[in-house]
Amino acid sequence: SLEGGDVLIPLLDAAVKKAASLGVTDIVFGMPHRGRLNVLANIFGMPYENLFAEFADNAEYGVVGEGDVKYHKGYSEDLALAGNRSLHLTLTANPSHLEAIDPVVEGKCRARQDRLGESGEGRVLPLLIHGDAAFSGQGVVAETLNLSQLAGYRTGGTLHIVLNNQIGFTTAAADARSSQYATDVATMVKAPVFHVYGDDAEAVVHATELALSYRDRYRKDVVVEVICYRRHGHNEGDEPYFTQPLMYEQIKLRPQLHTLYEVELLAGGFGEQELKAIEAEVTEHIRQASERDAVPVESAFLARWSGMKPGVAKAPVQSAVGLQTILDLSERLSVLPDGFTPHPKVAALLHKRREAVLKGGALDWGNVETLALASLLAEGIPVRLSGQDVRRSTFSHRHAALFDQQTGNACFPLAAVAAAGASFRAYDSMLAEYSVLGFDYGYSIEAPEALTIWEAQYGDFANGAQVIIDQFIASGEAKWERSSGLVLMLPHGYEGQGAEHSSARIERFLALSAAGNLQVVYPSTPAQLFHVLRRQMLQSFRKPLVLFTPKSLLRHPVCVSKLEELTSGHFQEVIAEPAPFGEVQQVLICTGKIYYDLSERIRAQEVKGTALLRIEQLYPLALDQLRGELQRYPGGTRFSWVQEEPQNMGAWRFMSQALAEILGAAPRYVGRPEAAAPASGSHRLDRVEQERIVKEALNL
Repeated sequence: SLEGGDVLIPLLDAAVKKAASLGVTDIVFGMPHRGRLNVLANIFGMPYENLFAEFADNAEYGVVGEGDVKYHKGYSEDLALAGNRSLHLTLTANPSHLEAIDPVVEGKCRARQDRLGESGEGRVLPLLIHGDAAFSGQGVVAETLNLSQLAGYRTGGTLHIVLNNQIGFTTAAADARSSQYATDVATMVKAPVFHVYGDDAEAVVHATELALSYRDRYRKDVVVEVICYRRHGHNEGDEPYFTQPLMYEQIKLRPQLHTLYEVELLAGGFGEQELKAIEAEVTEHIRQASERDAVPVESAFLARWSGMKPGVAKAPVQSAVGLQTILDLSERLSVLPDGFTPHPKVAALLHKRREAVLKGGALDWGNVETLALASLLAEGIPVRLSGQDVRRSTFSHRHAALFDQQTGNACFPLAAVAAAGASFRAYDSMLAEYSVLGFDYGYSIEAPEALTIWEAQYGDFANGAQVIIDQFIASGEAKWERSSGLVLMLPHGYEGQGAEHSSARIERFLALSAAGNLQVVYPSTPAQLFHVLRRQMLQSFRKPLVLFTPKSLLRHPVCVSKLEELTSGHFQEVIAEPAPFGEVQQVLICTGKIYYDLSERIRAQEVKGTALLRIEQLYPLALDQLRGELQRYPGGTRFSWVQEEPQNMGAWRFMSQALAEILGAAPRYVGRPEAAAPASGSHRLDRVEQERIVKEALNL
């Protein structure tokens, strides 16, 4: 219930009108559950009968996928304004994880602003509503504030509304924060904070209008803190006297806001009959709505999503690029601005990449990744690349930004190949995962036409954003019909670097995979990366792509592709490789980097009778193709699953079930034993373990 914070409705009404007067055409809201239905009815104009249907829990009304509770769902509406103008309002769907929606809203707004160009910041307003305990307590608030003035993440200022209930569920303010004010975290970006008494409606409206004028002039965040309370505790079924008897004894005696304002109106000459007429009109409106059926509202795959449709791939996507196109792109990527002085090693790298393309072979990971992005840009598809150190890349393989050694100025070769209407934007993010991944997710759900990539510095660090992964990326479409084409690049692989620099937690993403919600891919060659990135944008739908990427393989002499692999074919979910020596006696099934350890040893020691089968896409698993490959082998063939990860991690538990269904029994497991930590802290021991895995797999 919003009672005790009722003033939020006149506040938002004033905010909408003031924003429109300042030239805003879009407002994107993010808010928790408190007052959400009230805001939908009284600010967005959602039909009351639709709200009543939600309370009736009519499963046949408006539910696609698994759905969500009524106070999590999103909504949008166009409000008619004077002069034949309109204002588009969006309430973003969100989970109960407080403040997780903040960076998502910012990302949505930035995508809209980028589309509008220079006028974007003035026309699109992020508006976030917070509780006092969450605003001071949730770290993602500080992270999101820290994004507010960064080039790749700024949105021209956010209007923050903090409803200070003077309590967090049952926790007193003295136990909820160390600062004097709940809003003190906003001082880190020097955001003005207007503290205003919630029972003074006109003061609240004035403070809100002043805050928006500040945002319009300075393009920075601003906060309005409304001092209010919860009349019924955390919800209508709560008993607040258990923990705050004195506070709630005072609240019980306190008149509600509408009663207080009625007294002011009557004292100012407003007629009592006029007030009763208003009340009767509202009551009658509610009564009539209760007798009407809900109005179905189409909310998914509209506007920029109208060309998309839900689904999963049923046929290969033809993602090859013509030879001349690749040659032209490679040539253009090697050209630098006049007078530009690159680092000598970077200049040598550019030359090496160009020569590799001209010779048609030995294309390494960085070269092919750049060509994949360039090919999309040349086709008019915008690309946004975001994350820690992504311009150079953690392992110095990318070099999306080149820096003049004399001036320090940056140039972006990929930007030079973009077709009209497309753009290449690469941003080194601040050192955070939660907010930055949330921002890029928000960007992706607003911009299906763009390839949006978030890269973790190491895949191990992705769990710093686990809330975004679990509550939005993996389940957003099932809960809210909100698709995302976001790509997560997660460096993964066991190379003796310890428990914090080895594992992107393949097992966790596979545990989240169901009902076609994700694409989980561990490509083993640069060409596979090329095709899967292009497939991501050429498909008729959008699904998040979880991409496990290499580290040591970035410069491995065998981990290269030929030019013809880019100019023909498509992404291969399964790759079968025949036994190079003798008739097949055993098949080693694997995914990712371990393939190279096995393949090199087979060839070095001429291991007889061993075939390799790579699972390139772990989810959705190409079961028919996998079954067809496995059934080609003669009876009596031994099958093993080989992985680097411990037995309770990696893809084993996911794959063992699928393989058992095909083979009639689970294959032999070869890998590290179960462990609490992903990898050993000893480089020597790690190499010993890796050697044991290879020998055991090959029966050496």
